[in-house]
This record gives sequence, C-alpha cells and structure tokens, in this order.
Amino acid sequence: MSDSNKKNGAGKVDQDLIRDLANLLSETNLSEIEVEQNGLRLRVARQAGGAFVAAAAPAPVAASTAALAPAAPAEGDYANHPGAVISPMVGTIYTSSEPDAPAFIREGDQVTEGQTLLIVEAMKTMNNIPAPKAGRVAKILVSNEQPIEFGEVLVIIE
Repeated sequence: MSDSNKKNGAGKVDQDLIRDLANLLSETNLSEIEVEQNGLRLRVARQAGGAFVAAAAPAPVAASTAALAPAAPAEGDYANHPGAVISPMVGTIYTSSEPDAPAFIREGDQVTEGQTLLIVEAMKTMNNIPAPKAGRVAKILVSNEQPIEFGEVLVIIE
C-alpha cells in the first residue's frame, strides 16, 4: 500500500481481489477493469506486453448535489453531470426486458426513483439499473446490446 493510501486511511489492498480481476481480464479479453469496494477504488489494466498493473486509490467522496450549482457539461462530456447514471459494472446493455418488448425508457420520458432504466448483463446475470432519482430522461448514451465499461455514463436524468 502506498504512503498516500495509508495517510488517507484507505483499507488494506486485497491481493486475492487483484488476482481475481487479473484472471477476469485474461478470461474476457478486456484491457482493464475497475471496482470500488469499502471506499477503495481499484483499477487493473493489461499493458501491451500482457503484464498487469494494479492501481489503488481511495474512492472519492460524493459531494451533495444540493450544495452545488450544476454546471452544464460540454457537449459529449457527461461524466460530471449531476444527473449522470453510471454503469456499476462491465457488461452488455439491454434497453428492454425481452427482444420484442418496448424499451424501458425513451428520451423525454419522466422516470421515478428506483424505476428500471436499463439492464446490464454481466457474467450471465441480468442486473437492473434503477433511476437514482426522479426526473426527465434528457439523454440516453447507449444502445441495445452495446458492450459497456465500468464507470461509463449510460443515461442523463434532469
């Protein structure tokens, strides 16, 4: 663990977790994977030679959006948008519950907190992505059956 992690009070890095993530990279042919666990964010990436690099850092503390005036993001820069719905995992996006079913949401729809927005299939498991707050779907940034990465912005809710 680096001195900066010790100073920040970060927990001990789980070596088994790093090994498991490195194995997952090999099995899935991904170039990198990032997870957050117990306030510690861990990123494992494959270098050109096939070696693995692990970087650990304390997870950032989320600021209260009530205390911040939302700044309009530049076109295409949605990562810092206060209404960004972020993918919690690597997987494949599904916009509806079945191939012939209508999409869960469309741009302009009003959604309620907890309403299913999308499904992410990860390791043969379907994971509902719920709306973190009520609002209007301003932008859908993914399409059906699109592969997505951890931390990727999926939807903007205003």
